[in-house]
Amino acid sequence: MMWELQGTSGPSQRFAAHDLVVTGLAVSPDASQLCTGSRDNTVCKWDTETGQCLRRVITFRNVVTHLCWVPGEPYVIQTSEDKTVRLWDMRQLEVAHTFPSKQHIQTCCDVSPDGRLCLSTSSGTAGEGCEATLWDLRQTRSHVCEYKGHFQTTTSGVFLPWGPTLTPSIATASCDSTVKVWDRDTAACLATLYLDGAGPLSSLAACDSSTLLCATSNSGIHVLRLRDGAEPALEEVAVF
Repeated sequence: MMWELQGTSGPSQRFAAHDLVVTGLAVSPDASQLCTGSRDNTVCKWDTETGQCLRRVITFRNVVTHLCWVPGEPYVIQTSEDKTVRLWDMRQLEVAHTFPSKQHIQTCCDVSPDGRLCLSTSSGTAGEGCEATLWDLRQTRSHVCEYKGHFQTTTSGVFLPWGPTLTPSIATASCDSTVKVWDRDTAACLATLYLDGAGPLSSLAACDSSTLLCATSNSGIHVLRLRDGAEPALEEVAVF
């Protein structure tokens, strides 16, 4: 459903075409189109103004886990329980490229602000899997690098906006209750924060180059700040 922030109490639009839970959603940069994915193995393209389903594609075993629109491009990145990352061309809603399969379920994806790089995260246990993977959308034959250090499923990964002094970085969150910040290019872990009692971490959102929101299973949403310097550190500054 679509809601107007300053509108009435009810939804302004409903999008109904999936048969099972909707697990991914991405809005085009101009907000005219919507892409959704589901556990029913389908991806749908919608007109946001009319609510019309413009196209619906079923792909065998494609249990969608996340969707992300590529900035400034007619493409959507999609992760799946079939362990692959797909690049969809939204003009005809067809798969333009499928990246090499990983060893574990791909749980989440993000695209860099310049639209050049894609990040996906993996399920896993006891340190097996649990990584984040960087892909170059221009050179699509293999991954660029991996970020390994979580001990349970990595549930979310985001690119951090570049700051005046901060090196290009990404952040990841895991079921092991830790958030990690990594040097994007070297894969070095810059900072780790363990959220005691938070349980499995479910998602991250970057507010700016040094501030993150982290959603948790047990303790609400944590506001985290990256303190830059010779030894960067993550600290919790608020919880709500």
